[in-house]
Amino acid sequence: MPASGIYNFGMNADAPSYFKRHIFFCLNERANGQACCAQHEAQAAFDHCKKRVKDLGLAGPGGVRVNKAGCLDRCSAGPVVVVYPEAVWYSYVDQSDIDEIVETHLRDGQVVERLRTPEQLGR
Repeated sequence: MPASGIYNFGMNADAPSYFKRHIFFCLNERANGQACCAQHEAQAAFDHCKKRVKDLGLAGPGGVRVNKAGCLDRCSAGPVVVVYPEAVWYSYVDQSDIDEIVETHLRDGQVVERLRTPEQLGR
């Protein structure tokens, strides 16, 4: 292992990422009735986000990638998304919250403080 603890695999660490930002939506569904993001219309929010990102011309290389994820282990705060590379977690309620995340964070690069998931909320 290198002294930094990070493997480079022959890639230039200063090279730009293929996507500027990724947003991951927890779409996990629990069969046992435990709290999960799927109970809060997470799939509809994902679909809305994907369409909004595309409509604003943010999708694609150098832009934004909207990704599905399994359990992100923040169930008590659900539904949740996380935006990288900033590693900012959001809890949302409706499509207007998703619009605000898309326009303010994904497009303009500003964190939406009112939607940030409280640090202490986990599973």
